[in-house]
Amino acid sequence: MPQVLTTLATIVCPHTGQGTSTPSSEDWLVNGGAVLVEGDTGTLSCPFIVPCVGYKLKSMGLNSTSINSRKVILVTDLNFSFTGLPLAMTEHHTMLDDSTTVPIPAGQSAPPITPAMADRVKPIVTPSPAVAAFDSTTQLPATVAITFTLVSPFPLQWSLVWISEPTAMNLDLTAGLPGASPSPAGGSWTASPLTVVLTLTLPFLSALAPGRHHFYMSGVSQRGLSGTNECVLTVS
Repeated sequence: MPQVLTTLATIVCPHTGQGTSTPSSEDWLVNGGAVLVEGDTGTLSCPFIVPCVGYKLKSMGLNSTSINSRKVILVTDLNFSFTGLPLAMTEHHTMLDDSTTVPIPAGQSAPPITPAMADRVKPIVTPSPAVAAFDSTTQLPATVAITFTLVSPFPLQWSLVWISEPTAMNLDLTAGLPGASPSPAGGSWTASPLTVVLTLTLPFLSALAPGRHHFYMSGVSQRGLSGTNECVLTVS
């Protein structure tokens, strides 16, 4: 089983911003670091032009350990920044959580770990193209199609986020927006490989402010491991 997450963990957003977590309790310390629970928050020193700012921790429900009735966070629990991008979390201690989703009855041993829970391979996300361009004067190309290919032996879900540098805005495109439609939509990922095609139509493209627009695709495994990649669209 994975390590419990503490305030001493290294938490990094995709832009290399460093996280600082604030614990709601110091009832359980590991090497001087407080163990974090669901609902605890943190800040990110993100250098990106649209900074990730911070995060609020959430459990994937893969363990039953709790502090004051709040689930303990595992280092493998998937968590996102406030801009919707997954966080990379690394611990520096050996305190493991060997609990299961349901507490093990007294006197019984834990069931064997399933292959999905033993998985340590992050999903691979590949965009095509990785860079694209739209000319607002010529209104070309009339359509931009971005293909994301996701691979994982134990897939769970995917998410798609649009971050606009010129307007400092971030929006979730997982379910799609008018003129920006992923196919399939919704974030379900049950088979690998998966191909998701994001189609940007002319009305959407022509409304974009000049500058760089980032379309981040994140794939998540059943263990909570994530892989992220992006296509950068430049509007001139």
